[in-house]
Amino acid sequence: MSTTTKQRVTLFLEPSIVKQGRAQAVVDNISLTSLVEKALILYLPKATIIKKPKLTR
Repeated sequence: MSTTTKQRVTLFLEPSIVKQGRAQAVVDNISLTSLVEKALILYLPKATIIKKPKLTR
């Protein structure tokens, strides 16, 4: 395991997606955690900007 800090999460996914993910992780010789992490990195934008709404009076 790497020395970086990881956060544990619980996800509720369709069993067929988990099965396919596990199989792909075996093919890629990586953990399911690494596969999901790579998928999120590819899916998410490089930066997330959250703007607060301006208060109008």
